[in-house]
Formats: sequence, structure tokens, C-alpha cells
Amino acid sequence: MMRTVLLEFSQSERLARWVTSNGVTRSMARRFVAGEELDDAIAAARACNQARRMVSLDYLGENVAGEADARRACDAYLGIFDRIAEEQLDANVSLKLTQLGLDLSEELCQSLVETIVERAASYGNFVRVDMEGSPHTHRTIELVKRVRDRSTAIGVVIQSYLYRSEQDVKDLLRIGCRIRLCKGAYKEPPEIAFPRKADVDANFVKLMQLLLQSGIYHGIATHDRRMIAATIRFATEHGILKDQFEFQMLYGIRTDFQQKLVRDGYRMRVYIPYGRDWFPYFMRRLAERPANLMFFVRNLFRAG
Repeated sequence: MMRTVLLEFSQSERLARWVTSNGVTRSMARRFVAGEELDDAIAAARACNQARRMVSLDYLGENVAGEADARRACDAYLGIFDRIAEEQLDANVSLKLTQLGLDLSEELCQSLVETIVERAASYGNFVRVDMEGSPHTHRTIELVKRVRDRSTAIGVVIQSYLYRSEQDVKDLLRIGCRIRLCKGAYKEPPEIAFPRKADVDANFVKLMQLLLQSGIYHGIATHDRRMIAATIRFATEHGILKDQFEFQMLYGIRTDFQQKLVRDGYRMRVYIPYGRDWFPYFMRRLAERPANLMFFVRNLFRAG
């Protein structure tokens, strides 16, 4: 119930204005968001690299209002790849297609993605396309497939809470596409998504096993210790080496556990978001885990 409420709040413009203009809530958001400027994200990425954790940088934003905004987002991502190369960071980039105009024009969006992927490939780097709500799932996957026909420097995210995800995984594996597997963080109806957490988890394990056996390098994105243990157990039983896949977690969440996995010899990538449009992302993080929400509530009352 609380998760549903928080996800609905993530779309409230009035609440967004209050949260993003309030000094206390802005300070609390820094647990999950590196900052509002690229320099903030670069500093966080450098610290992660020094701790032997890889990084995926995300310039926050979605559902742009016009073509000019989409092109500005494209320029920002080109600049991120330039900085990654300049700073010699072990980092790639994650992005959302609605930030690049998917809802305005698929032709425009694909053109911008191709430009970004070309820049990534020129540096020997990689672009991960984040998955958004279900109205964008099919268009996102199809656009990634088209861009990947021209360059392998692109992959996509699959969410285990959608019924369609098993078939999507099989289709993407046939073309050799790299996948990040996560559970999913949007509010979805039971007609298209598993309503029970146990079923989401079971599907996550099933999809993880398909990915690890594919021989393609994938990312297993979860903070759930049971899902991580299941991944480690499956990999060990099937002779899948620790450097043949990576775990991924979000910036500011279970950092100690991230470091433990690194000490145990696993590859770990931290998803580091930055930018001024951080409110929807912040609300989804609160909705995901009770611990995140309790952190927010405790600090809000202390500030008051």
C-alpha cells in the first residue's frame, strides 16, 4: 500500500516543487543522488573506482517537453563520455529514452541514441538503456534492437515483475544483447505484472539463470541478499566464473555489502545518478525498500 502511494506521489508536481526546494529534503536526497552537477557525479565515481567498484552514470531526467530538451540531454551524455575518458574512470552510462524524446518522435529519439552510442563506441565504452514504465517497454526494446544492428555498444534493462520479460530475454539473447536484470520500480497493473513479491522473485531467479548460462556478459541488479545468494549459488554450480557477470547496486544503498562482494572477488557496478530532475528517482527509491523510507522519516523529524 505504502509503495503504491509513494509511486503515485512521484508524479505530483506540487510535491516535487516542495521537496526539491526544501533544504532538508534536498540534503537527504544526497544519500541516493550524487549531486546536481556532473562534477559531483565524477567525484562519486572516482571514489567508487578507488574502492574497486565500477560505475554507471545517469543524468537524471525523463519525459522531456520538446525537441530542444531532448537534444540538450543528448549533449549532456556526450559530455559525460568525454569526461569519463578524460578522467580515465571505469564507468559507463545509463539513460532513459523518454529523456531523449521517445514520446515526441521515435525517429528523433533513435537518432540521438545512435549519436550517443557512436561516441561511446569511439571510446570503447557502453550505453545501458534503462527501462521505464510498461507503456514504454516494447518501444524501448525495439529501438535498442535497431540501434544494436549498427553497434554492439548498447544494452538494455529487463524487469522481472513483467510477465513478458522471459520472452524479451530470450529474444534479446538471440541477438547477443547485454542485459541488466532488475525487479522493477514502477507501479504496474496485475494484468501485465506479477502482483506478488514471491512471484517477482521467482521470475528474477529464472531470468538470472537464463542470463548466466548465455555466455554473454550481463548485470544482475539487486540489493536482495536472497537473490544475490541464488546468483552466486547458480554460478558456482554451473562453473560460471566471477568475471563473467557483474552485480549492480544503487548509489547510497548497502555500500558495506557492495564492498563485501568486491572483497569476495565479484565484479560490482554502482549506478550513480545526478542532476536537478532527481525527485521521481528519489521517490522510487523510497518506495522500493522500507529502510529507505524510514531513513527519510527519521531525518525529517530530526530536522523538524
